Amino acid sequence: MDSSLRRGSLEMIGAMLISGTIGWFVLVSGRPVLEVVFWRCVFGTGTLLVICAAFGFLKAGVISRTALLWAVVSGVAIVGNWLLLFASYSRASIAIGTAVYNVQPFMLVGLAALFLGEKITVAKFTWLSVAFLGMLAIVSAHGAGQASGEAYLAGIGLALGAAFLYAVAALIIKRLAGTPPHLIALVQVATGVMLLAPWVKLGSLPGEASALASLVTLGMVHTGLMYVLLYSAIQRLPTALTGALSFIYPIAAILVDWVAFGHRLAPLQWLGVALILLAAAGMQQGWWFRAKAPVIV
Repeated sequence: MDSSLRRGSLEMIGAMLISGTIGWFVLVSGRPVLEVVFWRCVFGTGTLLVICAAFGFLKAGVISRTALLWAVVSGVAIVGNWLLLFASYSRASIAIGTAVYNVQPFMLVGLAALFLGEKITVAKFTWLSVAFLGMLAIVSAHGAGQASGEAYLAGIGLALGAAFLYAVAALIIKRLAGTPPHLIALVQVATGVMLLAPWVKLGSLPGEASALASLVTLGMVHTGLMYVLLYSAIQRLPTALTGALSFIYPIAAILVDWVAFGHRLAPLQWLGVALILLAAAGMQQGWWFRAKAPVIV
């Protein structure tokens, strides 16, 4: 393995491990979801401003007006995605919310087929069916220490909504090829600050050191640092390896939920998680029984 590939792999692993701890910091903060997302955007904006300035991305002409507008729209989707995903944690658990959230690649496939004219092959449809079976397995079972009933189903619904908004954001970002990704991230979190500021009291920062540290960490580490690691890794690694290493995220989230909060998955839920991750891996890696699967749509 050459040095660039090794560095990219380490950066991707680091980014995914950081992502896997997001739910823990959200719950430890003890703040309402709206405030958590707002302060994540505030501290993330400050961090990404420094990063973009260091890379020279704040100069005039780096981003066009059209690209800026699309980046703002994607920011609305990303902020909505965070609100829904974070709200799912306290209802279904971090593990379940994260597992369900990983159906977003399939939503992106559907949106791309609808709006970009991309074809849905038999292989993609098959993996989508496998992921749907995984969803059914998760919904039909409850693990130790997890919520149940309406709260549990609401958590799954929120995670699905978050996945859809992420897919929308990803579809928009496809239009921004050539725009520095760190700058796109800056526009997204700055959009979040402007969107949520009217709904959050500026003096709402918690006085407890642990809660305040959680919010600062979500902004600086889980937003600023993670974007730098993730985008640097994406530039260095082949797509197949990037996709494979991305599954560290849900696995890390499940382990964090287990260790920190005692949320143990039931056997049927483990099966559901495995099916979703298998389906996502199969689609991203292009696994199929023949060299080229026929097109459905």
